[in-house]
Amino acid sequence: MNIKRLALTATTVIATAGLLAACGSSTSEEAPSEAAAASEAPAAEAPAEEAGAAEAYKIGVSLADQKSLFYIAEADGIKTACDAEGVECVILSADNDAQRQVQQVNDLIAQDIDALIFTAQDATAASAGVKAASDAGIPVIAVDQKPQDDNAALLATYIATDSVKAAEALCLWMFEQMGNEGEIGILQGVKGSTAEVERSQGCQQALDKTPGIKVVATDIANWDETEAYNAATNMLQANPGIKAIFGESDAMGIGAAKAARDQGREIISVGIDGFPTMVTAIKEGLTQATQAQIPFGMGQMAVADAITLLGGGTIEPLQLQDTVLVTTENVNDVNPVDFYGPNVK
Repeated sequence: MNIKRLALTATTVIATAGLLAACGSSTSEEAPSEAAAASEAPAAEAPAEEAGAAEAYKIGVSLADQKSLFYIAEADGIKTACDAEGVECVILSADNDAQRQVQQVNDLIAQDIDALIFTAQDATAASAGVKAASDAGIPVIAVDQKPQDDNAALLATYIATDSVKAAEALCLWMFEQMGNEGEIGILQGVKGSTAEVERSQGCQQALDKTPGIKVVATDIANWDETEAYNAATNMLQANPGIKAIFGESDAMGIGAAKAARDQGREIISVGIDGFPTMVTAIKEGLTQATQAQIPFGMGQMAVADAITLLGGGTIEPLQLQDTVLVTTENVNDVNPVDFYGPNVK
């Protein structure tokens, strides 16, 4: 653990290409306590706090990208928490490049960080990044994604949406709208990623409970609206009986809904995220439901956990967060700021 002594001034972090944000904050000097004022100890031997300095930490953050609203909101939550706590942080984006992310984690380790907040691009990046940080004695707080192998045991904690629970509840809702019978299609995210694995599992659990539903088409759309549009177009053309499509993300749910609209088809289209665009799409009748996540809050939680760990405290190894089911019935009562923070657009 590399605990730093930093003066109580704003910290400016200069980094190379790939650095998205660096944040630190200053706090006002506190007056010495009565006991400290009465002390006759030489100034050089006084606690650092009395000399105008305080313990602070340097937190490295590696994110899969800064295009997804989820990861943008997570970064906003991290920066907000770091500013509030006077913690230096360096935030890097891998731009959806797993190999680049592995290198960025190694770069952060070389910068002598005290803790790593890590949202991996995929299982490969997650495993290699967690192993490298753990080998360097740096605690890793994983958010949203985690290794799918034995390196998951090296995590200090894992903060994520309870994707299994969210997907099961969403699919059960969708099936109910179908009368619990009929054909559906499924659009999956990045194959092998934590969210894809768990959301697929959750929907399968719903399918196991609803024998009248038949999956007639499954395709990978990598969380992307355009890929989802193209995949759904093919699905709908090949399967005229499809009544609904489960998109494992909002972008894919919207892509599927647009494909159906352009073919003159009326289907139920749902996703998971709670993006403002999806909330608007539900209000307009393009899509029908989403499960809203809380990435801004997850970012704040990750910083709080890092500070607790570095201070010698303990935290739960698994911290699953519930979602909010947003449908045509309650969409007018939903504010995306509650999930994605004040900067959401």
